[in-house]
Amino acid sequence: MAGMAMRAIYPGSFDPVTYGHIDLIIRARKIFDQVIVAVAPNSSKEPLFSVKERVALLKKATQSMDGVTVDSFNTLVVDYIRQKQARVMIRGLRMVSDFEFEFQLALTNRKLSEDVETIFMMPSEAYATISSRLIKEAASLGADLSSFVPPFVADAMRKKLRTKRRSR
Repeated sequence: MAGMAMRAIYPGSFDPVTYGHIDLIIRARKIFDQVIVAVAPNSSKEPLFSVKERVALLKKATQSMDGVTVDSFNTLVVDYIRQKQARVMIRGLRMVSDFEFEFQLALTNRKLSEDVETIFMMPSEAYATISSRLIKEAASLGADLSSFVPPFVADAMRKKLRTKRRSR
């Protein structure tokens, strides 16, 4: 392991990327030499943005961060982590309500691949209540999103929601 860069994968749907996600990326980068933010399609949720759009928004949000790359994957996360020659997966825990799901996920991933470790990180207090789902709901009702997402994300959300309303 000596001389090998420590690489971590931060997988998620990031629909949309929030200040909470960005906070976790910055803090993970202080621990790891490289952080790969990996966008998953997430078929269980109806996404506002396509995978390609989410990757583009994340690239813009992290463009000034050295050691951070953005990618997407469509496989088991443990297979993706191995493919990227990493051994650590970062997961964010906002509230106690996240813990049960994340714990089950981590144990399942450990059964699938014992060599991949899950590290849970808590966001800064200011971002602990932010969830992409709630932000999408607030956006659809015309809320000010400036304390939740970067301005270019808020703009993209407004455009996307306008288009969705017109197509109904």
